[in-house]
Amino acid sequence: MKRLLLVLILIATPLWAVQPDEVLDDPVLEDRARELSKGLRCLVCRNESIDESNADLAKDMRVLVRERLVAGDSDQDVIDFLVERYGEYVLLTPSATGANLALWLAAPIMLLLGGGIAVVYLRGRAKPAAAEALSKDEQTRLAELMKD
Repeated sequence: MKRLLLVLILIATPLWAVQPDEVLDDPVLEDRARELSKGLRCLVCRNESIDESNADLAKDMRVLVRERLVAGDSDQDVIDFLVERYGEYVLLTPSATGANLALWLAAPIMLLLGGGIAVVYLRGRAKPAAAEALSKDEQTRLAELMKD
């Protein structure tokens, strides 16, 4: 029973990241804050959203998101503010524009390029070498060997 309780506590840990003192009274604003927090990266934990992270910086960012929403900012205004403050790295899903477009397209392009090179190389290897005609001396030597 204790093990089951421990497993349940460990599974539910991300649910405890948002502290009760952070929760807004307005449920609509709180829902918006939670949705925004799920798309923002914790700068301490790397690939964890600030909604799931227990880091102090993630808590500060969650509070900042809620303050901006209470102040009347739109969702995009809050995201723009955080990107301006922390850089585009704060977004769990960065935009596919500008310099990021090259990063988004680099892997598929390299995969296609590597596949094309492999196909050309393998097709080139599959062709048998053209047989050269034997000279008169080679033909007579071959005939002698075949007699034996």
